[in-house]
Amino acid sequence: MERAVKVSDAILLFDNYGQDSQSLHTSFKIAGYNLPAVVIEDDGFQPDEVMSVYGFFLGDFKSASGENAKPKYFNEITVPDYWEISGNNSNGKVQDMSRERGKIFYAEPKHKRLVRIVDWYDERGIVRFSDHYNQYGAIFARTIFSEKGKRVNKTYFSPEGREIIVENFVTGDIILNESKEVRIFHTKADFVLHFFVKAELKQKRIFFNSLSTPFFVSNKLSASAKRDVLFWQESVNKEIPGNMQMIFNGQAARTATVMVQKKQPYDKLRTLGARRDMVHRLGFIYPFEKENGHKNEALICTNSDRIEYCAELVKALPQMHFHIAALTEMSSKLMSMEDYDNVSLYPGVKADVLDELFVKCDYYFDINHETEIVSAVRRAFLHNHLIFAFKETAHNRDYVAEEYIYPSEEASRMLGDIQAAMADEAVLSEHLRRQKEAAFSENAEKYWEI
Repeated sequence: MERAVKVSDAILLFDNYGQDSQSLHTSFKIAGYNLPAVVIEDDGFQPDEVMSVYGFFLGDFKSASGENAKPKYFNEITVPDYWEISGNNSNGKVQDMSRERGKIFYAEPKHKRLVRIVDWYDERGIVRFSDHYNQYGAIFARTIFSEKGKRVNKTYFSPEGREIIVENFVTGDIILNESKEVRIFHTKADFVLHFFVKAELKQKRIFFNSLSTPFFVSNKLSASAKRDVLFWQESVNKEIPGNMQMIFNGQAARTATVMVQKKQPYDKLRTLGARRDMVHRLGFIYPFEKENGHKNEALICTNSDRIEYCAELVKALPQMHFHIAALTEMSSKLMSMEDYDNVSLYPGVKADVLDELFVKCDYYFDINHETEIVSAVRRAFLHNHLIFAFKETAHNRDYVAEEYIYPSEEASRMLGDIQAAMADEAVLSEHLRRQKEAAFSENAEKYWEI
């Protein structure tokens, strides 16, 4: 009960509900806190437990859409007669004969092909407006573009199709039609503050993860003490971001603490001389799916047959069984790998089979070229896989210890480390400990101290 009191007056405020925002929200829940979570930029696919600033004023799409409402599948969007819809696991398109008239963008995970945005092109192939779909298959917003393809405004609709909010990207104004009254906000921060009043969010602290609108909101609120917290999750380049420098200089109205959640920015901020009394390390609490069982089963997820050092690893590790999965069909080159007794291939793998593979395996090799699929590295990390990668192929370094990312010319060193982990459970455990440490994996007690 004590720790609940410490942050009972806090709110999580996110620019968007991307992976890092989700991880922070999850971390607080695992630590025992049920904080209100609010997202400013609504993509239509937030969980019901996450409040949307824009969605708050639009109405209840869930109730209006009925019990069986679901996202639009890519070929379910409405198009004129004789226009053709096609798609792959990355995106879709709409064609009128040979002319492309629209492009379909999917919600994550993309291989499910659920519609998030559809761009519509004019006769010159320039996007003129975008339809934004939500998880109930409804168009909840539309963005209009100029003749040069630049955003002009975005209109948000109620479930009945009424215009509720119009955001002007040229002037920065936001117009809200609320209870027969028209309100005009000259900044997004002012609009969010109005939402705070209407939603009766009277919390005294804001936990935020962006130096843009959430930081501006924090600065506009009055406070008797500086108790807001910035959770920094982005990389840092050659200098400390300007708004963060305001915090360090004591110029932020309510924020005096920066919790850094990833290794690169934490190390960089310390190198750049950020105030150590204000900068603290606090990673995510990860919901690990299973313990590592020391099974010699390895997983590779790929949509390409360019897998670095694959055949060499397969031949050098006959006691390791390799499971290679792809969402697409496989080339003849990759299919030939099934000639090895310790290789199983899964072309066009189904979601439930892939789920089983993540549970079954204890190693993940991030050695495929081209794009990452199914957020494989993060999923492997959460399933307690020991992850190895090449510098030329690494897709998500947040979840891999730096010492297990090798130049391709040092593949033999990678092989030696894999063999050592396979031979000795204590070595495997030490590798996993380093992997979690590199990912800033945190425990609940650290969150109780905020």
